[in-house]
Amino acid sequence: MRVAELVGRVLAAHGVRHVFGVVGSGNFHVTNALVAAGARFYPAAHEGGAACMADGFARTAGTVAVLSVHQGPGVTNALTGVTEAAKSHTPLLVLAPEATAPGSNFHIDLAAVSAAVGARFHRVRAERAAEDAADAFHAAAAGATVVLGLPLDVQEAPAPPWNGPPPGTATDATGGPTSGPAGTASGSDGAIDGLDALVAAVRAARRPVFVAGRGARAAREPLRRLAARCGALLAVSAGAKGLFAGDPWNLDVAGGFATPLAASLIPEADLVVAWGSSLNMWTTRHGELIPPGVPVAHVDRDPAAFGRNRPVEIAVLGDVTAVAEAVAARLAGEPDRTGWRTPELGRRVRERGRWRDEPYPDGSDPDAGRLDPRTLSIALDDLLPAERTVVVDSGNFMGYPSMFLSVPDAAGFCLTQAFQSVGLGLASALGAAVARPDRLTVAALGDGGFLMSSAELVTAVRLGLPLVVVVYDDAAYGAEVHHFGPDGHPLETVTFPETDLAAIARGHGCAGLTVRRLDDLDGVRDWLAGPRTRPLVLDAKVATERASWWLEHAFRGH
Repeated sequence: MRVAELVGRVLAAHGVRHVFGVVGSGNFHVTNALVAAGARFYPAAHEGGAACMADGFARTAGTVAVLSVHQGPGVTNALTGVTEAAKSHTPLLVLAPEATAPGSNFHIDLAAVSAAVGARFHRVRAERAAEDAADAFHAAAAGATVVLGLPLDVQEAPAPPWNGPPPGTATDATGGPTSGPAGTASGSDGAIDGLDALVAAVRAARRPVFVAGRGARAAREPLRRLAARCGALLAVSAGAKGLFAGDPWNLDVAGGFATPLAASLIPEADLVVAWGSSLNMWTTRHGELIPPGVPVAHVDRDPAAFGRNRPVEIAVLGDVTAVAEAVAARLAGEPDRTGWRTPELGRRVRERGRWRDEPYPDGSDPDAGRLDPRTLSIALDDLLPAERTVVVDSGNFMGYPSMFLSVPDAAGFCLTQAFQSVGLGLASALGAAVARPDRLTVAALGDGGFLMSSAELVTAVRLGLPLVVVVYDDAAYGAEVHHFGPDGHPLETVTFPETDLAAIARGHGCAGLTVRRLDDLDGVRDWLAGPRTRPLVLDAKVATERASWWLEHAFRGH
């Protein structure tokens, strides 16, 4: 057995069952070894698409995904998707063959490239191949994007003896080493750094707001119970949308996507607790949502997260679930506080807690055959099954599907925005659909992002995925149009002739539908009632006269 085969066997033994990629000579043997050991390989049209598929799968399934690419250009083709994954702390393992000879056409400094995009780097050595592969897997399972260098000469070397994972080693792709960061160990809650200060702050608060991020996705019920004890309102960062779905005190997403009600209430808090949320400029509207003088507590497993984006008065190092339960235990026996939770505010949240509840002047233009994106999104929200996964690409349009399409839980929403690249949404949706075939996956794209990534429609057809692709088609890079247009700049470089995107979709083997009026959505009903054996692409012609509401906040960061 050669090292390449051993690496594949080791990863399969640790629970890897889903591998995404494009196969070349450098990754042929390790990929085949994974398949032979029980994993399924999902071939993409392009390495960039494969990286996004793996990212979308890992986010939705909550397990390690593996990306397998060719050396040199296979790696560089995948880099934008790998960067998005690294910035999102996606549990992703990249199998990256290495041409180590500097004179090789395929040579790149793989360690430097990995560091440049924020991924961890490991390299397989012939004499420790099994241990090196396992270490890389465990690093990914702990919540990191890891590039595993596979030197071509090492892959061909004879493998050392291996009898399977050592006893007690986790063999589930959701697992990893059993030891956790400081403050997460079992035992007395006094082991949690900063807990006393957090409990005191929660006791003193009369209007607390909990803002949960991606780091809190496993802590829905502990946070809800604690919020009920202290009368807190609940909100989330965009990446954790759906976490508190169905809770009557859920304000939904904070920051630039926030509803007028959320944007008015959060600044009135006398304590903000960030649970696994970095409170970046998007979540806080560049700090506007948390006025000076409001104390902020931050609970996180990563000590480097404290103060990264804004000062915090209380830093609590630990797992979100463990800390929430520890605070609740300290409050046991004390009377529950009403806090925000009055009948009047409950009524306001019920009536105005969602963007679709906000009145708006319908900007649809029947003569031009263009729909207001809000009108389109509300109609789709009513039409599509509630059990869905919504995956959103980047662009001016992105607030509409993010905030007008509901999701059943945090696993039902995937926002490809850590790197703010256009064009990642479609392939990420394919990975999400692989992870949750029981749900309808909805990919929301702009026309620019669709055209960047449309080659992966072939992949969607080959896999027979249950997928609806909604293209918010304004025949432009809309963000740039609305950013530069008001200042009188020429816009020829960011506007395009109208294109029949539905025909492009049909050419790839999808069902394609052009939507200019709400009546055109009857074709969606027909597709939903049918066998759904091929993806449906909606070329939705949307009105272009006004920028999305969140854009004024977004461009302050540029």
